[in-house]
Amino acid sequence: MKSAIKLATLALFSVALIASPPSVPAFAAGGGGGGGGGDPPSASPPPPDTRSAPRSSSKSRKKPTKQSNADDAAFRQGYRAAHATIYERNDYAAAIDQLKALGHDDNAGVANLIGYSYRKLGDYKLSQTWYERALKADPNHVLTWQYYGLWQIEQGNRDQASYHLSRIAAICGTGCDEYRSLAAALEKPPGTGLVY
Repeated sequence: MKSAIKLATLALFSVALIASPPSVPAFAAGGGGGGGGGDPPSASPPPPDTRSAPRSSSKSRKKPTKQSNADDAAFRQGYRAAHATIYERNDYAAAIDQLKALGHDDNAGVANLIGYSYRKLGDYKLSQTWYERALKADPNHVLTWQYYGLWQIEQGNRDQASYHLSRIAAICGTGCDEYRSLAAALEKPPGTGLVY
């Protein structure tokens, strides 16, 4: 069974590499590490990743730049508080309120943690909505691919979870925590009732 999963994962990964354009690795930020699908991290969380693609060098009219929310001390403090509410106190409903109050629902790190919190509360429909919002904001947000992959396993969608694993491999390789965590979850037999 393990070799079949590995073979299927390798095949999906190969197809993903062939079909996708070359990319520069992106690093997920914030959200609780990847090790156990939600185990509390040992260090304080980094602020969500707010990097964007380089601006065009054309001399067209430039829009005024907004201050990056990662540079906003109040945002960082609020994000860390919500992170602690999730991973230290497991108070997912309060964390959702804290994250929404930040006013940055379009930030992949924020949307991912809202999705994670809804998943932990058992609201899979809302969780899915927020995971998809996070990936729309940043298609290379590796932690969202991991958490959404765990969501897929909980829903019995192992093939879809394997696809998520291939996306993680394309972004950060097979050695990153997010890849190892989702791969380990996929190796467990279906229906074991494990919660991630």
